[in-house]
Amino acid sequence: MVIKVFLASSSGSTAIKKKQQDVVGFLEALKVDYTPLDIACNEDNRMWMRQNVPEDKKPANGIPLPPQIFNEESYCGDYDTFFDAKEDNLVYTFLGLPPPPGSKEGQAEEEEEQEEEDLQSEEEEELRQLESAPCGQGLKSGGGRGRRRRVGRNTGGRGGVVEAKRC
Repeated sequence: MVIKVFLASSSGSTAIKKKQQDVVGFLEALKVDYTPLDIACNEDNRMWMRQNVPEDKKPANGIPLPPQIFNEESYCGDYDTFFDAKEDNLVYTFLGLPPPPGSKEGQAEEEEEQEEEDLQSEEEEELRQLESAPCGQGLKSGGGRGRRRRVGRNTGGRGGVVEAKRC
């Protein structure tokens, strides 16, 4: 996957220059491979960027300003969305890249996956208990965490009491 950063090498705006430097410097610090594409000297780059920024992401005048960031053909965002992702430690997600092992973003992903696995295991155990219960007898389940759940309803694993087995 190639990250494309559309830049203007000869911008007269100090704000645009600073934003471009911020994006490029951060990508280099993270050792993310990227390709800088100049829209000031290359009309094809300018036209491609303008055509591929989604309409809902373009400013009121319809002309997106650099820096604009893409992963191959997929639009990632502009400086503001990059900055938000940077502040939230979600730059790899923003770029559509897998986070490296040991990164904050990678650790958060691993914790979320573990929580989902734990919840699924609890639900499977509750179903086994319910299936093995005598007819008409309900099971009260806390799943080891003091929670009660309702089996047979879409509660997202929250609240309720396990229903009685129907015979």
